Order: sequence, then C-alpha cells, then structure tokens
Amino acid sequence: MQTPFSSLTEFRQQFNQGLCSLLDKQQLGTFILCLANASNDADLFAQLKDQLNIEFQRLLTQYKGALKNGEQINAVEEDLLVFLKLHTLGLDQIQLTQHRDEGIWNCQFNQLRSFRPRRMTNFAHNGEMFTPFVESQFHFNKPFMAKECFWSGEIQHKQIDLFYNKYPFADLHGLIVPDRDACMPQYLSQDVHEYIWQLTRLFEQTLPGVALGYNSYGAYASVNHLHFQMFINPRGLPISHAKWRHNGGEVDYPVKVTVCHSEGESWPVISGLHKKRQAYNLLYTPGKLYIIPRKVQGEAEVPTWSSGFTWYEMCGAMLVSSHQDYAALSEADIQQYLFNNRL
Repeated sequence: MQTPFSSLTEFRQQFNQGLCSLLDKQQLGTFILCLANASNDADLFAQLKDQLNIEFQRLLTQYKGALKNGEQINAVEEDLLVFLKLHTLGLDQIQLTQHRDEGIWNCQFNQLRSFRPRRMTNFAHNGEMFTPFVESQFHFNKPFMAKECFWSGEIQHKQIDLFYNKYPFADLHGLIVPDRDACMPQYLSQDVHEYIWQLTRLFEQTLPGVALGYNSYGAYASVNHLHFQMFINPRGLPISHAKWRHNGGEVDYPVKVTVCHSEGESWPVISGLHKKRQAYNLLYTPGKLYIIPRKVQGEAEVPTWSSGFTWYEMCGAMLVSSHQDYAALSEADIQQYLFNNRL
C-alpha cells in the first residue's frame, strides 16, 4: 500500500477507508470517532450512515442488557457519557457540520464537538510553561488509543504517529505525535519545532493546503503529551489573509501576531515566550509560522457557545456548538472575542 502522504487523493482515500474499518471493531470509542468524523463530511456521512445506525443500535442493546443484569460496561467513562448524550438526543437528530463566512472570519457549527468531554474545565495555570508528563492521566500511549491511530512510521529519521481526531473541526483532521514512546509533555523543544517545520514543508509537496496547529500549556492544550494538529485547508485560515499588517497589509489583526519565515528566525521568538512564561498558539504553514502570544486560558471570558479559544479560534475560525449562536454571530462579535484574548 502506498503511504497516505503520497497525494491528497491517496490521503483522503486511506483516511476514509480507515474510518470504515474502525466501525467494524464494534467498540464504543471507535463508533464515536467514526460518527464525529462522518458528521464533518457530508459524503462520508452518506456512505457510513446505515452502518453507523446499525452499530448504534447494537451498542444500545448491549448496554441496556448489561445494566438490566447488573453487569459492568467495559468502556471508557468519557465515551459512555457521550453515548448517553447521543441516546438522549437521538442519532437521527445529529446535524452535519455547517460553515459560513462572516466578513473575513470563518464560522462553523459543530454539534458533535460540543459532546466532547472538557478535560480542562478545572484548569489552573501554575505560572509556568511546563508541567511534567503524568502516566496516570490521558495520553496517546493508553492501550485503548492504539485503535485510533491512522498511520505510524518513520519520516525524516523520526518516528511519528498520526491519530484520528476524535472530534474533528477541520478537513482530514489528525493529531501528529512525534516520538510517542518518549512521553514528552506539551512543551515545545527546538529540535521538535525544527522537525515540525521541515515536516510541513515536506507534506506541502504532496498535500496542498496542509497546516499544523499547536496549543501551548495554558493556551487550551487539553492533552499533556506532545502533539500537533494536522489538517488540510487550501484556502487558508483568516489569519493568513494579505490584508493583515503581519502579512504586509495595512490592517491590524485583533491580537498580536508574529510571522516568521524560517526555523532559525522563529525559535528565538518561541524561546522568548517560554522564558516569559507566556501562553501562545502556533500555526505552521509551509515556509511560514504564525506565533500568537495570548492571555492564559481563564483570564478572558469565553462565550457560552465555545469550549475555549484554541489555535483555531485565534487564527480566525469560530467553533460554535449552538446553531442559534452560529446564525447570530457577527463580524464585530468575532473581532471583540479575539481582542479579549489580546495581551
């Protein structure tokens, strides 16, 4: 089999085939992952709809029987909570992801992502940029995560694992974990930064529109195991628009953005943020890095429709869980929400 990175067509084909195979595993976690990914892609949802319904009913019957007989349900508690929400709403009431533009900004109604457990609800920043990896907490080495790995292998002399994003909000959205067994916390080192820079340039050759997002500690990184969010967007996120001053235009972006065009130029900026204990988000695009220092999560009010302003929102794309709020969101609202996270 060709590597999935040989072309965008091959990547999408293997990505979708992998989801179909995951449904056959008849497990709750993979069912939720497949449903969330399918709801983000109308064509994929149409392809998997019948199989998703069959699996949902099978799981429902299994869990009802277990509860009736006083048996333990062998599933991750977070997944059981999501399944309860699905059952309460009804699978036939799940709405597909919707997109619209509000001026220059992107808006996305993503119903299923709102079912996602909020791991960082009780987050309290300790004034540092680093917190050690903790084996007992969620991480990508957990045995149940193995089935959610889309691809694993060596690229440019480093082992990487590409996991499906269980609650995606971008096209072909995955999680890249470099040197997974090293159990590195979500703290960026120079060598990994340089590797991700080069990896983005390499993927550009066959995957047009590729980009990677990164949340630092204190900037809505919900998993303390070093990872980057890979996705495809040939159009580019709003932060990449030529009108902004950081791209050579004449208009100020609502938050401060530093743009760098090489690994050597960008690392001193990132290292400086570490020394200042400053939270930040990154967007890696081929040959161009957007560095966004921002208020630590919890210091700025988050609208009720949002689970937090991550790299995606800071780059100008709003994830909205309420359809009413999605329809009402204005250009001025978005600019103000971004400005609220400005240092």
